[in-house]
Amino acid sequence: MSKRTLLVLRIAVFIAACAFLYVRLGRDGAGLQRLFAWFTYAHSPWSALVPVVLLMLLNWSIEALKWRVLVREVERMPFVRAFAAVVAGTSIGLITPNRVGEFAGRVLFLRPDHRVRGAFATLLGSIAQFVVTVLVGALFLFLFPLDFVDQEPGALWPVVRWCALLIGGATVFLYFSPGTLERVFLAVPWSRRFERQVRVLGAFGGQRLTVVATLSGLRYAVFTLQFAWLLHTVGAVPWSTACARVPVIFLVTTLIPTTALTELGVRGSVTDTLVSGGDPVGVVVSSILIWAVNIALPALVGSLILLVARIRTESPDAG
Repeated sequence: MSKRTLLVLRIAVFIAACAFLYVRLGRDGAGLQRLFAWFTYAHSPWSALVPVVLLMLLNWSIEALKWRVLVREVERMPFVRAFAAVVAGTSIGLITPNRVGEFAGRVLFLRPDHRVRGAFATLLGSIAQFVVTVLVGALFLFLFPLDFVDQEPGALWPVVRWCALLIGGATVFLYFSPGTLERVFLAVPWSRRFERQVRVLGAFGGQRLTVVATLSGLRYAVFTLQFAWLLHTVGAVPWSTACARVPVIFLVTTLIPTTALTELGVRGSVTDTLVSGGDPVGVVVSSILIWAVNIALPALVGSLILLVARIRTESPDAG
């Protein structure tokens, strides 16, 4: 990748991220009005918001540690650069379906000849996070049946439970059998050109995979606490209800394909449907706040990081 191409990419990502945020927020005028009203009339809005922002920093710090573990065999990376990489990745993730583009922003911080291997290693981290989200969500569906489970669309929830368990179980198998995942990739014709890079998956042993899965679980606990805290403090939802519903909300929103333009609406609709016993307006505001703090703010900061970060266009030993 030439320096000119990289510069164009940086500027394009920054403009696209800003445009997506502008369009997304512009399309949800009613939600913004509710958010501004909450800031205006709430007794102490910052006492609810500051812990969420601090937990967001902890969330991305855990993700940076996880990414360092994932790419350790590819390239050694200081924590600060790893943190910048994962935050920068959110800016590209913002403009891709289900934020699948996050890995692209991260691997730019690796040496050019390490980026493809780094992308495949990063994939295991995404699988680990997916496994935790699906299995915990399915478990909570079994432990805490929804209030309307015997009504429409309640008849669908048993299907969702078992499908989530099956999907989660299959993904667990792939995650802890990276050699199988490697063979799956190599069975796809277009991926054979990256055979040497795909082999990085086979270098992951059980101990390192367990560490990555544990960090994924810690990260999941952090953003579950974030959302439950907002539902309780802003939406007046009882703690027990908030903690029981948040994993199900994450499960449903993970399984529904979304883009940056639809994610906020989908999350808000799912939250409004699944959460009862609180202030409906506060519940909607909680959904907007969690999106703004965990996605919009990091994406905006990440796009700025991409503009100013030192990103190599050729390997040190090139030429």
